[in-house]
Parts: sequence; C-alpha cells; structure tokens
Amino acid sequence: MEQILFHQMSQLEQLHWWFVGRRAILDASIKRLTLPNHPAILEVGCGTGGNLAMLSAYGKVSAMEYDSVAREISVSRNIGTVAAGSLPDAIPFETQQFEMIALFDVLEHLDEDVKSLKALRKRLNSNGWLILTVPANPWMWSHHDEIHHHRRRYTLPHLRRVVKGAGYEITYASYFNFLLFPLIAIIRLLQKLTGNHQDDSDLSLPSKFINRTLTSIFSFEKYVIAKQILGPFGVSLVLTARPSAL
Repeated sequence: MEQILFHQMSQLEQLHWWFVGRRAILDASIKRLTLPNHPAILEVGCGTGGNLAMLSAYGKVSAMEYDSVAREISVSRNIGTVAAGSLPDAIPFETQQFEMIALFDVLEHLDEDVKSLKALRKRLNSNGWLILTVPANPWMWSHHDEIHHHRRRYTLPHLRRVVKGAGYEITYASYFNFLLFPLIAIIRLLQKLTGNHQDDSDLSLPSKFINRTLTSIFSFEKYVIAKQILGPFGVSLVLTARPSAL
C-alpha cells in the first residue's frame, strides 16, 4: 500500500463504513470460534492497528507489520505488542504458539500465499484457529487493487485450494459484503470503462448520512455470518479453518 494511504486509513478506521462494517462481521465470526480463556492471538499484517482493540476483547494480542510507517501508528495505540515481521520467513514472537491467527485482507498482498500459510501453521496451536479475509472476484480487479499493491483477487474455490494446500481444514468459507455488491460492482465496472479513478482508494469519508446508511447495511451482514449462512456472492471472502492432522 502507498505509505500516504496509511495515514489516511488510521484517521478513518474508526468511522468509515467499510472498516466499521467489516469489524462487526469479523467480531461475529470470532464469536463463533471455540477459543480458550485468554487465548494468545496473532494479527498478521495489522496495518495501522484498527482491529487491535476488537481482537483484544478476546485475548492477549500480538501483531506483526512489515511497513514501518503503519507499524509506528499501530504501536502508538498501546494495544498488545506490535513487532516488525513479514511472511513467509520473518515471523516474530519465535517461541510463542497462538490459539488464533488472523489475516484481514493480507493474503492478497503476498507473492507466496500457500508457503506463508504453511509457515503460520507452525505457529498455530493444534486446536487453534485461522481466520482470514481477502478481496473476491478477479473480474473486479481495478486501480483500487493496484494502489493497494494487491497481487490477486480470489474466487472461493481458489481460496479453498490455497488454504487446504497449506495444511488446514476449512470450517467455514463464504462471500460477504453481498448487500452492497451490486452497487460496488457497477461502480468498479464504470471506472474501468471511463478510466475515472477518482477516490479509488476508497479512503474518503462520505457524508454522515451516507456513511451511517452504508454502515448499517454492511454491518447487518454480521447476523448472516453469525449463523454461518453462506453468502451467494460478494466483494470479499471470509474463511475460518483449523490445522489439519499431519
């Protein structure tokens, strides 16, 4: 991601409908997991730390982030321990095993997604959980993906193959952000056709009314995810998995 976007993101993460709605969906997803009391949690690629407070409600949070600018912002939140690290070969907290490892819109940035998940599997307790989200639908590729330094967008079958190939047993995998999918898809297609990429970083805050409306619509999906109903389509994918037997 362009470094200037990290500063924009840190200012908007608590207000912007996309971040607020996604956190609600992730919170509902984590509530479904059978975590022990006070689990050790690792967030991989924590960015500017917008999810750390939510994760800290479930256990002791550690986080890793490659970019020094984003990492500095995360550290300034004073939530958990944030360390430098990258996948697949530079995972910090070397002596620690985790009960949950989270990658929220991280896997699409990595050249070696399978190898990276394999490396994380070694750091995951045998009864632990992997939870991740990624952008969906390669046909939706746009300037947005380029400025965020994405390597790919995933289909659901592709994501399942990657996770299974890395040694995990998938417990739930679904599209989300499906209620707003038609609107977002139309906008992305129009941007492709017209070449107009204004505000394509998705990091501008709309008016209070629009932001509140979009937050309510997007956040409503937490009730669907909480019941583990499969979304038929969507802008993103969410997946939970456990280490499979060796």
